[in-house]
Amino acid sequence: MGRMSPFKTLISREEALKIALSSVKPVEETDLILIEESLHRVLAEDVKSDRDVPPFDRAAMDGYAVRAEDTYGASDLTPRTLRLVGVLHAGESTDTPVKRGECIRIATGCPIPPGADSVVMVEFTEEKGREVSVHRAVYPGANIARRGEDIKKGEVVLERGTFLTPAKIGVLAALGRRRVLVYRRPRVAVIPTGAEVCEVGSELKEGQVYDVNSYTLSAVLRENGASVTRAPIIPDSLEELRSALKRFLDHDLIVFSGGSSVGERDLLVKVVEESGRVLFHGVQIKPGKPTLFGLVDGKPVFGMPGYPTSCLSNAYLFLAPVVRKMARLPPKEPRTVKARMAKRVVSASGREQFLPVRLVGGEARPVFKKSGDITSLADADGYVVLPVNIDVVEEGEEVTVTLFEYTLSV
Repeated sequence: MGRMSPFKTLISREEALKIALSSVKPVEETDLILIEESLHRVLAEDVKSDRDVPPFDRAAMDGYAVRAEDTYGASDLTPRTLRLVGVLHAGESTDTPVKRGECIRIATGCPIPPGADSVVMVEFTEEKGREVSVHRAVYPGANIARRGEDIKKGEVVLERGTFLTPAKIGVLAALGRRRVLVYRRPRVAVIPTGAEVCEVGSELKEGQVYDVNSYTLSAVLRENGASVTRAPIIPDSLEELRSALKRFLDHDLIVFSGGSSVGERDLLVKVVEESGRVLFHGVQIKPGKPTLFGLVDGKPVFGMPGYPTSCLSNAYLFLAPVVRKMARLPPKEPRTVKARMAKRVVSASGREQFLPVRLVGGEARPVFKKSGDITSLADADGYVVLPVNIDVVEEGEEVTVTLFEYTLSV
């Protein structure tokens, strides 16, 4: 029979994250993809414009294309009357010149007809038959978007490393770009372990629970830019763990769920040690102490706690920033709010504690149950960090709540 052994050394959360981040590199490989698939991807090239945008002088408002001098002195009391010689709807253009005393009705975005040098907004006109009364003067260039005013030909409009938002995808579309070169997503393998874990949808046996962790881990990883392979459940055996590790070394990151603690069947630390190097095992936090990180053939390997709350909490603390660095995504700045603690809380002695809370009426209400209860986080809006040197937080005391990424409102 095997035996349990305690963690040798616990390191701080800050030190653990520093070690993990310094051990991974951004991906270098690229993908050429359609722009409609490029949301939240990272550019792997400078995008230089091969054209002016707009490609011609165009109307910036609905109204009438005129010669500005024909409107000088116009007012409600002394309107200027012009002869209507044409109409341009969206997408149309004309070679008909605007002569003195003439105008052409024009829709926003239409090319400015020859001879015209300004547009009178429709709000300041009155059309009757073939005559248009202008009630406000305009200056040359008024309400016209000049060719190349937005983007000039040859200009670098998006630089390599740019995070593609909807607006930046709009820039690509304005340039007529159908495809764009982006960095490949980091490939991450998520491997659930344990005889007590059963695949979702299967019949539970006595003593089993459904595999929660591989789904929550995969969601956090995808949310932060990874491409995820979710492996079948691996039994607790050295041979199976070795085989799984070897099988997924073609991925950029390997994440095991379970098997990272110090029980007699927690074999992952041994497998990583014999195949590579364990950089830390055990972090001074609650929940989530039994977290492992190492390198095997240069590939980062995480061993995450088996309890769902511990596993998901550490996914936000460690996996998200690590995979974002690999994906070349900008770090996420945490959103925080101030609240009053709804009840007295006694902190875990000697460990930094992450206390899940729900925000109700300006109060932070603790919702943590046990590390094995997934609803500890599902019911939470965010968490309060209780430092190592704080033993008690009193009811009514002001605290800082760090909001979870998925929180829409508080």
